[in-house]
Amino acid sequence: MAEARGPQALRRFRLNPPPTSLLALPPATPYLGGMKEFFRSISPRRAAQDLITVWQEPNRHRWPVLGLALAITFSLFMLFIPDDYRTQPAAPEIIFISTYEDNRTEQEIIASNCRNQELKDAMQARLDARAELRREMYIALGRATFLDVDKMVEEAEANRAAAEAEAAANAPEPTPEQLVTVEEYCARALG
Repeated sequence: MAEARGPQALRRFRLNPPPTSLLALPPATPYLGGMKEFFRSISPRRAAQDLITVWQEPNRHRWPVLGLALAITFSLFMLFIPDDYRTQPAAPEIIFISTYEDNRTEQEIIASNCRNQELKDAMQARLDARAELRREMYIALGRATFLDVDKMVEEAEANRAAAEAEAAANAPEPTPEQLVTVEEYCARALG
C-alpha cells in the first residue's frame, strides 16, 4: 500500500508520546480550544438575555437587590475617586539678598553701573567677533563645497536689513534720556 502524503499522513500520528507508565494520561486539549468554550459560555448576548428574563419575572426582591447593587457600585467608585482639596497657597516668603552696601551714595551707584556696562560692552564685542569668525568659517566651507556663497550672503544681508527696518518702524519714539549714550551718561553723572 502506498504511503499517504500531506495532511492525511499527519492524522495517523499521535501528538502525545506513548505513556511510559501503566496509568492512563488525560487526553490533550489545546489551550485555545478551552478558551473558545470559555468565551462561548460568557457571551454578552446571552448575559443580556438572562438579565432581561430575570428582570421580567415577578419577584418582590427585584427592586431592593437593584438598589443594593447600585449602592455598592456607587460606594466603590467613591472610594477610588480622589478627594479634591482646594486651599489657598501659602504666601511666598521673600528673602532679599543684597550684595551691595545699604548706605551707597548716588555717585557710587552710577560708577558701579558704568563699570558693569563697560564689562557688558566688552563681552558683547567678543560675542560679535566670534559670530563674525563663525560666519567667515561657513563662507569658507561653502566655497570649498562649490556653493554660490556671494549670493547667499547677499540674501542674508537683505533679510537682516529688512528685519532691522521693520523693527525700527515698529519701535516707539525714543525719549531724550534714551538718546544719551552710556559714555555721555557716565561722564555727566560722575563729572
